[in-house]
Amino acid sequence: MATNDVISGQLDVLRDEMSQMMDKSTDNTSEDRVSLKSNEQMSTNGIPKLGMLQSFRMSFRHAVEKSPLSPTGKGSKVTPKGDTSGNESGSSSSQPPPSPSLSSRSPATSPVESIEVFLQKKEEDEAHVKHKSLPRPKTDPNMSRFSNSFMTRAESFRRSLNLGTKKDRDKNIKQETLIEGLAEEQKEEEGKEEDVWVEMEESYTLPEIPHTPLSVMQINKLIETEVLEEAHLHLLALRQEFQREREQCAEDSPTELAKKEKDLSLLYTDLRNKIGVIVRDSNSHPSRNKALLVPVARIIQEEERRAEEPGGLPDSWREAWKEAVREGVQVKVESVHLQQREQDASWLAVHLGLLGKTILEDLENVKRELRSSYTPSFKVFSTYVRSYHEVVGQHLKKLEQQVTELKDLYALLDWIINKYKSESIMGSFSLQTDMQGESTDLQLEEDFLRQLKEKCCRRVKEDMRSSLDLVIELENEDIWMHSRVPEKEENFLHSPFPMDIWTKVKGNAMRFQKIDAQLEQSVISSCLEELKHFPKKFESEFRRHCSKLKPLWTEYQITYINSFTSLQDHIDNYQDSCPDGVEGFRQEVKLLVARLMQDLEDQFKDEVKPYLRSMMTRKWLTNNEDFDHLYRHTELLSKHCNTMRPPHVQGFVSRLHYHVVREYVSQLMKNNYTCKNRKHETAATKIRHQWDKLRELFVDMKSTHEWLHSVGDDLSDIIGQKNKTDIKNHLQPLMEHYPDFSRKHLVAVLYFRGLLRGSEHRLILQRLTALKKEKNAAGGDTSRVLFGNMQASVHTDCLSSLPFSCLSSLLPDN
Repeated sequence: MATNDVISGQLDVLRDEMSQMMDKSTDNTSEDRVSLKSNEQMSTNGIPKLGMLQSFRMSFRHAVEKSPLSPTGKGSKVTPKGDTSGNESGSSSSQPPPSPSLSSRSPATSPVESIEVFLQKKEEDEAHVKHKSLPRPKTDPNMSRFSNSFMTRAESFRRSLNLGTKKDRDKNIKQETLIEGLAEEQKEEEGKEEDVWVEMEESYTLPEIPHTPLSVMQINKLIETEVLEEAHLHLLALRQEFQREREQCAEDSPTELAKKEKDLSLLYTDLRNKIGVIVRDSNSHPSRNKALLVPVARIIQEEERRAEEPGGLPDSWREAWKEAVREGVQVKVESVHLQQREQDASWLAVHLGLLGKTILEDLENVKRELRSSYTPSFKVFSTYVRSYHEVVGQHLKKLEQQVTELKDLYALLDWIINKYKSESIMGSFSLQTDMQGESTDLQLEEDFLRQLKEKCCRRVKEDMRSSLDLVIELENEDIWMHSRVPEKEENFLHSPFPMDIWTKVKGNAMRFQKIDAQLEQSVISSCLEELKHFPKKFESEFRRHCSKLKPLWTEYQITYINSFTSLQDHIDNYQDSCPDGVEGFRQEVKLLVARLMQDLEDQFKDEVKPYLRSMMTRKWLTNNEDFDHLYRHTELLSKHCNTMRPPHVQGFVSRLHYHVVREYVSQLMKNNYTCKNRKHETAATKIRHQWDKLRELFVDMKSTHEWLHSVGDDLSDIIGQKNKTDIKNHLQPLMEHYPDFSRKHLVAVLYFRGLLRGSEHRLILQRLTALKKEKNAAGGDTSRVLFGNMQASVHTDCLSSLPFSCLSSLLPDN
């Protein structure tokens, strides 16, 4: 019974204290974080204040120690594990307290039942909360620890009584499991709260400055061993001593005063250097230097406050701290691995990737580890960000001097303009909150970017020139040297180099488009400026290597007409962005294609010239050999034209069509042969037959000069007439189709037919004159010219066709 009374009394005490703690916790439920300063405050007499949890634990321990069932109580036979403190003195003399009286706060139940009822209610409350899935409110960490400790100790106390049935023990095990789970959840909650960043407060209390400072050597030793707070206090003491002596006896002992001032200066310099080393290495060894940063910050604050007092250093401590931060950043940047470009083609891209990763990791470390060691006025994160802007900018300036290749120039520009600001470095999600209001631009030297872009454009031109020279070299090695037949694509002759060039230009444009639109335009202009000289250079090398390759000369020419035309079509896509460059290249291609087309025309004309000259001769009338050669060459031309892309092929075919027609017809005007003994009918039939074959060829080649098709039939009608009197009736179709057909041309045709003189001859000429007058009066189309520039030979026997009245005037008597 006495035991129960003792336990009931202890439970009453526990309930009272727990109720008080719950009341305090309720008042603080709105707070999300607990100030760390509250646990560090000291009482007026120098004794630390006990927290709620510690107070509770002491009262609980005191009550239990007085229990006769306590392991340390009187008559106890249980020795607690690990208890070597020897606190058994006094326990034997303590008397058990009287049993407390029953009240509303002291239920009439046994102690064990009270604990079990409490635990059962706790279990039901927890289950009820879980069932409703209500969010757990943030709690006071002290109250959380109290609840956890209370439940654990209460259960331990209940188990120490070793009472209850097997069913009760099973229930106790279940309750133990529940309590352990709640304890684990509480630990996780505390861990989350501990991750919250807490700034140092700006205000602080300087510890008492020693009245008598240590010696200079001792202070220096403290600085060397990084006992900075104590070293600084003694420095302040030495400084105050110096100030007192300076005010009291400045004139009596100037030497001693100067010596002490020098000692102060040396010690302060050592302290600042030590602080600089700590700050510089803090981001490299945060776990080692983090604890030292707190006194560092306070020393800097104190020295700034005493800046006007004599005995200190003249320059700013805050600026020295910033310089130390910058030096630490520089060490970080210079520690990033940089491979020699001779050893790795991707040396710069790899280095910039590692540099970006280092910057991000270091700023995350500053945010996570170092910032809490400074007061907000230091603006630690901002200082590190700005230091990186400055140091990285200087580092890139050094790298730029080593960069010579275009890919590395691009990598450098892309990293500066895009990647440094991107989410992989300064725009990282982990830094977003702290980067608000901060610039993400590198601190670069004036005109550095402009000079870098100009260097890039120059390198683009050089690279483009090398690529174009390589195109000519490959064309020579693959095609010209081995006299290979060019490839065909969709039945058109072509060479792959236009696509290579276009891919090069387009690749440069698309790559630098990601950096800057203006830079993209400059790069395109650089490419086109170099490309402008390519047609002439290519043509020169082509003629030098292939002028003797007669069997393939025509095919090569058509191939390059197609190829440069295709390249021009691609380059025209940049008409809007670089009109001058596109127009310059277009003119060069136009001139090259015109020269190649002219070569093809001249080549064909030279080949068919001897066969056309033999037309309308005696041999021609009896032999088809010359015409067959002419036809084969024209047929071969037709096959070649099928491999030429529009639009050049149509003009080319039309010009050659005109040439063949004109040269064929002009043989009638040369008076090389006159038909006799009705051979004019054979000649007319032959002209019509040959004309039909040539017309079919040019129709297949899609010549645009359809108006030339009828000239052969019109002339055949005149030449083939059996009766001379019918000739004048067949002049009108010829005059309608070809208004430039003149009297001299008709005389030459009549000569070939065998009609040289006589009245019919005169009537035919008179009919032509009448038709021309009618045609001129009607105002016919004069844009088509076939006979206008065609020479006609004058027959020496032309006087025989004159009437007698004209000849009589030439007689001597007249």
